[in-house]
Amino acid sequence: MPIIATQNLTMRFGGFTALNDLSLAVEPGVVGLVGANGAGKSTLIKILLGLLPPTSGQAAVLDLDVAGQGPLIRERVGYMPEYDCLPPDVSATELVVHLARMCGLPPTAARERAADTLRHVGLYEERYRPIGGYSTGMRQRVKLAQALVHDPQLVFLDEPTNGLDPAGRDEMLALIRRVGTEFGISVLVTSHLLGELERICDHVVVIDGGRLLRSSAVDSFTEVSGVLVVEVEEERDALGQRLATAGLAVRPEGRHLLVDIADEGTYDLIRDGVAELGVGLIRLEQRRHHIEEVFR
Repeated sequence: MPIIATQNLTMRFGGFTALNDLSLAVEPGVVGLVGANGAGKSTLIKILLGLLPPTSGQAAVLDLDVAGQGPLIRERVGYMPEYDCLPPDVSATELVVHLARMCGLPPTAARERAADTLRHVGLYEERYRPIGGYSTGMRQRVKLAQALVHDPQLVFLDEPTNGLDPAGRDEMLALIRRVGTEFGISVLVTSHLLGELERICDHVVVIDGGRLLRSSAVDSFTEVSGVLVVEVEEERDALGQRLATAGLAVRPEGRHLLVDIADEGTYDLIRDGVAELGVGLIRLEQRRHHIEEVFR
C-alpha cells in the first residue's frame, strides 16, 4: 500500500498555482521530494498533513483521506518544519517531553521517549541547556527529535539541512538514513539540493512549478550513461586532441575528459593514447546520470 497517494491534486492561491494536477503514489522507504524553491514542496506537505485544503483533487496518507482525517494523520505522522520555530527559553528535554505529552504519551513514557530520541539525534549531553544557546545544527536536531518522539509511521522532513555547514549536512543526512533503515520509519524529505537526496533516498519524486516531472527509484536516475570519465595526471588536453583525431567525441569537464562510447574499441583508443603520452591514468569509468539532469 502506498504511504502517500494523490490524484489530480491542485492548489491555487489567487492567480498563483502552487500544485497543478499532481498525481503520484509513494511507497514506504526514504523518499526524496525534489524541486526548486517555490516548486510546491511545502504546500504539498501542508495538504498531506490535513492543514491546508486543496483547491481540487484528492490525497491520502497511510490510507487516510486528508480532507476528513487530518487529526488521525497527524497522530501517525511526524513533521519537521523548514523554518526555525523553537522557543529559546526552554530546554530540548522540556520541549520534546511537552510535545510527546501532546501526542498522547503519559508523563513517564514521554520522559523516557524524549531521552531516547534526543540520544539518537546526538543531543543527550546537551538536552538540559536552553535552546536559545544552541547552534543551528543542534536546533535542527531538536526539530528532528520532536518529529520522532511519538514513534510515527512516517515523518515529513522539510529542508532538514537548511543552514548547516558541510559537516553538519553529512551528520543530518546520516541521521535521516538511520531513521529509515534502523528505526523502520518511512521518510519524506524535501530538498532543493539534488546530490543530498541521491545519497540517502530509495526513491525520488521531482516536481517543478507544481507539476510532476518524474517519480522513480534513485537507481534509475543514476544508472550508468554512455559516457566515459577519463582522468590523467597531466597532458589532459593532449590526450583529448589524440582521441578527437581518432574520431571520438571528446569534451573537457574540470580536470577530466568526457568521452562518448562509440564501441568497445573506445577503451582501446584511450589506453593507447595514455600509453603513447606516457602519463598516469587516474580514473577511467562510465559516468552516472544525476537527478539534476531531469531539470535540463
